[in-house]
Amino acid sequence: MLEVLSRYWWTLALRGAVAVLFGVLALFWPQITLTVLVLLFGAYALVDGLVALGTAIFGGGRAAGRRPWLILEGILGVAAGVVTFVWPQITAVALLALIAAWAVLTGVVELVAAVRLRREIEGEWLLALSGALSVIFGVLIVIWPGAGALAVVWLIGIYAIIFGVTLLMLGFRLRRLRNVQAMPGTHAHLA
Repeated sequence: MLEVLSRYWWTLALRGAVAVLFGVLALFWPQITLTVLVLLFGAYALVDGLVALGTAIFGGGRAAGRRPWLILEGILGVAAGVVTFVWPQITAVALLALIAAWAVLTGVVELVAAVRLRREIEGEWLLALSGALSVIFGVLIVIWPGAGALAVVWLIGIYAIIFGVTLLMLGFRLRRLRNVQAMPGTHAHLA
């Protein structure tokens, strides 16, 4: 699994970059309309889901242990994206419920993957951290659904940036690990 993750490090980095871009757009457009927010979220969820599905499909036989989780995460992301494009007039409460469900489910999938990775490498904490942040973010949205639209936009933006940065860090650590593995006589260590 570590070899597959390090080979496809760029998929995590791409997911992280898209999340950071989404977060920055949400923060710098605080008066964003609900429709634009829905479309931005839909685009992010769709791209994130497609990247996860692409990793599952093109990960080869060595991704078999992680493939069901990637497929589930990919389907959830694509479904969330499609729903937002098909139903752009979605209400704020429904959007928040969709975002909360997506964040919690994605976070749980990432936490499970981090636990499985723990058997193979040290330093899986970045994936666990991004999963925990997703779950916490989803729970906060459920607890405070009546918060003002501006506060929700800021919360979503901050979450997306933190989530994206953690995925970028993990992606680049995996890239560095891949380069180290390519050198003869080295051992994998992600600390």
